[in-house]
Amino acid sequence: MMPGMRFGTLALLFVIACGKDPMAGDDQPPTDAPGTTGDAYVPPTGYTRLIGRTWSLPVGAHDIYRCVRVTVPSDMYITNIEAQAPLGTHHTVLSIASGIAAGADGEYDCDVRTLGMVMLYASGVGTSPLDFPSGVGIKISAGQQIHLNLHLYNAGDTALSGESAIWVKAQPTSPPTLAEMVFLGPLSFMIQPSTIDPSPQIVTHTCSASSAYSLFAVWPHMHKLATHQKLELAHDTGSTTQTTILHDMPYSFYEQTYWLKDPIVAVASGDRLTVTCSYDNTTGVAVPWGDSSDEEMCFAGLYRYPARNSGLFECF
Repeated sequence: MMPGMRFGTLALLFVIACGKDPMAGDDQPPTDAPGTTGDAYVPPTGYTRLIGRTWSLPVGAHDIYRCVRVTVPSDMYITNIEAQAPLGTHHTVLSIASGIAAGADGEYDCDVRTLGMVMLYASGVGTSPLDFPSGVGIKISAGQQIHLNLHLYNAGDTALSGESAIWVKAQPTSPPTLAEMVFLGPLSFMIQPSTIDPSPQIVTHTCSASSAYSLFAVWPHMHKLATHQKLELAHDTGSTTQTTILHDMPYSFYEQTYWLKDPIVAVASGDRLTVTCSYDNTTGVAVPWGDSSDEEMCFAGLYRYPARNSGLFECF
């Protein structure tokens, strides 16, 4: 498979509390995450179902992928998003269908590579609803085909079945500002077991912004060994460098929250973004980077504007 396609897929493998955590600084979780228990899903008032499908998993079914495509009949501008993600849903990835993700509308079996390269949304376990800032939204044009990739994983001892979907608030007219989602992080690393190195395992990745933008939400995404993520912004001012902490919090695989930035962060062309991920590997074996829940990742999802249709990744 092509490295770019596999990496694009994995970055999306993704896919909470109310109020403001005192540890969070300017990070503010939007609202309560949808439940992942067996309770019937109740969409929020004013939301409509954008795309989704049913699925079933036998005992021991790990890393199963199910996809669905839908063609949007008219222009729509999304301002609020929530994932319906019952137990068994490792992540959801919503994109514009292109390349190997394009085809006839409907449900089909797929794999980790089956993604469009323009990202709309991602969720993981326990992901909170996302409310865009006032006057900001993402556009889906009339006739465009959207694609939902579901990564499913049954870690229990009973069969699972359910329906995973994306619910949105949308409007027919454009808000003043259009946004997009991209990912920042490394595409290869190995986490050594604590029996070899008892200190926390650290993975760091830095890249430079190719143009100026405004950053309004951060979505840390790692897997089950992860304990902490930090995101820093470095801005050179003459002979000095000003560093701003954008996110610095413990991480839980079961509460993958979108953190709103208040105030919204201005990123200048040439500014450097650094994501640092910490892990505690008690498995007894080395764990590689990969899309499975039993492997690891180190990604910071970034919602920003203006939209440039730049694809999945900020830089890698």
